Amino acid sequence: MRIAIVGAGGIGCIYGAALAKAGADVTFVCRGAHLAAIRENGLKIEGDRGETLVKPAQATDDPATIGIVDYAIFCVKLWDVESAGAAIKPIVGPQTAVIPQQNGVDAHERLIPILGREAVMGGTAWVTGSIVAPGVVRQTGTYQRLIYGELDGAISERGKRLAAMCEKAGFAGEFEEDVLAAVWNKFVGLVPLSGVNALTRVPLGKYRADPDLWALVEATLKETVAVGKAEGVNLPADVVETVTAQLRSMPDHHMTSKCNDLLRGNRIELPWFAGKVVELGRKHAIATPANAFIFAALKLYADGPPVPVKH
Repeated sequence: MRIAIVGAGGIGCIYGAALAKAGADVTFVCRGAHLAAIRENGLKIEGDRGETLVKPAQATDDPATIGIVDYAIFCVKLWDVESAGAAIKPIVGPQTAVIPQQNGVDAHERLIPILGREAVMGGTAWVTGSIVAPGVVRQTGTYQRLIYGELDGAISERGKRLAAMCEKAGFAGEFEEDVLAAVWNKFVGLVPLSGVNALTRVPLGKYRADPDLWALVEATLKETVAVGKAEGVNLPADVVETVTAQLRSMPDHHMTSKCNDLLRGNRIELPWFAGKVVELGRKHAIATPANAFIFAALKLYADGPPVPVKH
């Protein structure tokens, strides 16, 4: 089984290392010092699920050198979807499955015009990790699930083969019949978490304890569910209550990648979170004032810190 990990960072490297250890022919697509370190020293995964070393590891910054693959696990940031999609055209053959693992809800829609409807699946990642040094990724938490599915709901052979390989690799490959419901189930929790976390710049326990901020969390959640249902997504009737309970049960120290990116002065995926809810609200004539507020308050930081005004 030939697999390309496109965007081999904190998420993709974890999946790819496990699959490589299980016998898949894995190539990591990355760049810079991370690429050089993987080529020289292999790829090391450390953290809550133990340690894995893939050495030698196949890595490149040019997808065109890989050849046709069976699966492209697509883990780039949301702002890179179109450019990375175009870059992987040479590795996509008639049977290739491209599996988005972004946190938003529209990566598959953006890839289809570039790669074709037959190539693109839906999907989302349930794993947490970050690059702590070139060639070294630290995994946080013991959960590791690769969620994916055919956009037409088919139970395809390529989907079943990947699930079997994930099982061999020691983690869950969850081949969903209704993959968009699974993607949205994650999204409706991420929108309030990431938005209010980035807005306040404090851990979950701090803003969860504040009644005004918790009301903002609840409002953004309800708006996100409303636009999802308007889109025709098959969300459970009790999704608001279920996700609220999940958010209440998470650890006080929880921080989102969006807030961490903001604090580091990096770009943030705001347009595809609160911004997407606002966009869909306009489309369906649904009021989204909480998400509109978060989007307006943070949008000057979407491409990194705004240039300070000189006095």
